[in-house]
Amino acid sequence: MLSARHLLLVAASSVALATGLAAGAGAGHAFAQSTRAPAASSAAAVQPSSPWAQAASDIPADAAVRFGQLPNGMRYALLKNATPPNQASFRLRIAAGSLMERDDQQGLAHFMEHMAFNGTKDIPETEMLRILERLGLAFGADTNAFTSFDQTAYVLELPNTQDETVDTSLHVMREMMSDALMNEADIDSERGVIVGEERTRNSPQLRVLKTQLGLLAPGQRLSQRLPIGDLNIIRTAPRQLFVDFYDAYYRPSRATFIAVGDFDLDAMEGKIRNAFASWTPKAPDGPQPDLGVVAPRQPETSIIVEPGIQSSIQLNWIKTPDLSPDTAAKRSEALRRNLGLAVLNRRLGEMAREDNPPFVGAGASYQSLFRSLDAGTLAVAFNPGEWKRALDAAEQESRRLAQFGVTEAELQREITDARTGLQNAVATAATRSTPALANSLLGAVNDDRVFNSPQTSLDLFEQAVRGLTADQVNAAVRPVFEGQGPLLLFSSPVEVEGGEAAVTAALQASRQVPVTARAEQAALEWPYTNFGAAAVPASRTEVAGLGATLVRFPNGTLLNIKPTKFRENQIVISASTGIGELGLPADRLSPLSMASTVMGPGGTGKLSVDELTRVLSGKVFSANVAQGGDSYTFTGATRPEDLQLQMQLLAAYLTDPGLRAAPFEQTKAMFPQILAQLDATPRGVFQRDGSGLLASGDKREVTPTAAEIAAMKIEDIRTGVHAALAHGPVEITVVGDVDVDQVIAAVGSTFAALPDRGPAPAPLPGSAERRFPAPTATPVRLTHSGPAEQALAFIAWPTTDQINDRTTARQLSILSDVLQLRLNEDIREKQGLAYSPGSSSTTSDVFPGYGYVSVSAEVAPENLSKLFTAVDAIAADLRDKPVSEDELNRARRPAVERLRRSMADNTYWLIQLSEAQSNPASLDQTRSQIATVEAVTAADLQRLANEYLKPTTAWRAEIVSDKATAQ
Repeated sequence: MLSARHLLLVAASSVALATGLAAGAGAGHAFAQSTRAPAASSAAAVQPSSPWAQAASDIPADAAVRFGQLPNGMRYALLKNATPPNQASFRLRIAAGSLMERDDQQGLAHFMEHMAFNGTKDIPETEMLRILERLGLAFGADTNAFTSFDQTAYVLELPNTQDETVDTSLHVMREMMSDALMNEADIDSERGVIVGEERTRNSPQLRVLKTQLGLLAPGQRLSQRLPIGDLNIIRTAPRQLFVDFYDAYYRPSRATFIAVGDFDLDAMEGKIRNAFASWTPKAPDGPQPDLGVVAPRQPETSIIVEPGIQSSIQLNWIKTPDLSPDTAAKRSEALRRNLGLAVLNRRLGEMAREDNPPFVGAGASYQSLFRSLDAGTLAVAFNPGEWKRALDAAEQESRRLAQFGVTEAELQREITDARTGLQNAVATAATRSTPALANSLLGAVNDDRVFNSPQTSLDLFEQAVRGLTADQVNAAVRPVFEGQGPLLLFSSPVEVEGGEAAVTAALQASRQVPVTARAEQAALEWPYTNFGAAAVPASRTEVAGLGATLVRFPNGTLLNIKPTKFRENQIVISASTGIGELGLPADRLSPLSMASTVMGPGGTGKLSVDELTRVLSGKVFSANVAQGGDSYTFTGATRPEDLQLQMQLLAAYLTDPGLRAAPFEQTKAMFPQILAQLDATPRGVFQRDGSGLLASGDKREVTPTAAEIAAMKIEDIRTGVHAALAHGPVEITVVGDVDVDQVIAAVGSTFAALPDRGPAPAPLPGSAERRFPAPTATPVRLTHSGPAEQALAFIAWPTTDQINDRTTARQLSILSDVLQLRLNEDIREKQGLAYSPGSSSTTSDVFPGYGYVSVSAEVAPENLSKLFTAVDAIAADLRDKPVSEDELNRARRPAVERLRRSMADNTYWLIQLSEAQSNPASLDQTRSQIATVEAVTAADLQRLANEYLKPTTAWRAEIVSDKATAQ
């Protein structure tokens, strides 16, 4: 759901969708292949006949990974990693996706992924997920899978590495791979789930993607095999077609098992061999598909008009894919190209942040698409009606780079930033996240790329940039904008005047405009080094059992510190002050509700965001500002050597906020388009309207209209922000790889050196109240502008807050988890009404008495009443009788394991300790969190269900298409 303070996030996501393929062309990407430093390993050397990428490469694989292959052809890669401790991540990849489907199997690769969870020779369909839930794996969060064009991957996040958990998980995965039953009744039951998933995913963005692939790869298999498939085949395919695909492609020679975690390598290798060595194929290997060739192309323009999409233009130059092995020379070439693209993307980003910018966002990239084609892409997003200016600016800037190249100063800046990232990866290698490592290994296998250590990446980088010249970078980046094309894709929510001919003519005209070399930028110095005389603590207290130090300074600054070793070289920081939403009126829209659109993107008074990144090149820092219910919070992440700088930056954001007009004017200009995008889907409409409705019209939660945003003035926001940040103590929390005394010194010379800020302002009258809406006899009806077959149902019951005691809130969370189990089993699997029905529990830590448990599901409009009836029946059953001990454990144990996993992460402690001094009772609530959840009983849940899940208090809403209501 969307309230005014979330608008900047929506605006940013809109730009990301528009730039599409252009995102993520970082300078260091070519060498950032692994996230672990080399370590001793007992793994046998990879032989020349090895199927791994390193066998055909001069890049050494990470020595900490044990690569192996069973006699039946299944590969495995094992990596010991203890972050978090005692846990493991499993990935099982099948080298087959939608590209392998025959014409009569379109959609069955993805359907087969679903059927693998629907019963095997040894495991009944109803028991598959229950077995894993009893071990502490929650469906969706810890048990999942995905199907792409070229692979299907199964994902398990193990909460512990005890033999029972590991052995059971391996048995389940082996059964899924070799002995899926695919009973006809189960296939028929699952058809509705797949159709529901297609309905949910049938978004404007997906329809643009289909058009994009049709433009880039006409006649190639890539444009004809989207993983969701053909609905007619999904609804009617006989069982034998599933069996044909499964037997042909689910086979050891196409399987790779990845295990990363806190386990003994020899023991894990033995378990994998025991589980999978007897797996044998049931049929001949399925054929490798003919992906087609990149045909000669002339310049072409294609326009797709799709209401609810971000206005954007993509210029694409396509080439035959480079399928050569992963080598140091290939990565060096990619690095030179990416350094040039990083310069261009920085230039385009600066243009987007100017006053009266020519576009909302723009970016360039170069990538390979599923071994079918390589594409250089220039993408630009803009507001409707401004496409000519946007196209001209982006095209000419890219041509400026191609014609005049990068400057030496620009090149050195990108090298410095890339080097910093790689050095930080080396420094943090020993404590990288286990799931992230597993995903990195999976990506390397799928891309046929060497999984190497961070140190190797850094070494290769230094070798590649040694003596590197701007001319070499320029020679590498120019081909990005050459090849077949350009193929121009214009995505627009409205008709484009003049059509394709007008767009083509505009592009040709822009290409005739001469460009000149870019001027050098002036050197900058860091101006925020003096905040006053450094202060020393007035008091210092150690918190028993939590490993935290609490410090109070004479000016009222509060400091909470927790040293950890969860992530080497990582420090996370928050600084909170003011009263947030409590300083906003509840009965009218306040300009201050838009504060976050200018506080972060506006930089500081002396330096814009772009100037900050220039002057701090080579440093690790970040700064974000958010308006919360009862505070304004400044957050950042850094490393030990940049801690002082990070504190200076956050203090500058507090004392000298930039509050520049450009980001707010950009948001104002984009806002009508943001609202149109939200209007295009039922989920988007509920994001737009749900917060306000669930808060009984509280204007702080109501999404503004376009007219209300247009009427706002930056001067009013500036006045509000300065007043909101002027008073109130600052509570700072620092967690991570820190020395307590160094943190105290850094805060003492920044926040604690400021003059006393006095007490926080008093809340506005009535601002501490928030009411849940009155129950609805019939659902509140909202409409969206998307397809008629899409609808959303929402039901919520009022509960309570968690201000003074979190016990009830934690119990309600388990009740919500039980509700989720029932939704999965009844609404998704049994009735097939919705693909991903969801339950959640919300309890306020600001507004007394405010909270709710909710259920939402995207369904076909004719099934709305069935959905409400089914949810009512589930709620009644929870009221009428206690849940079984088994069901309680299947909800409670994954919740406990999520908590344990979170407690091995710095961000968890940053949140938990953020009010350690302003609200000391929160410390006891933190200490008791796991015990409280473990103590939840079936009687507790039945009591809560009777107290809160009452039909007489339920609030309901349904979102249907305006096309359906007009019929």
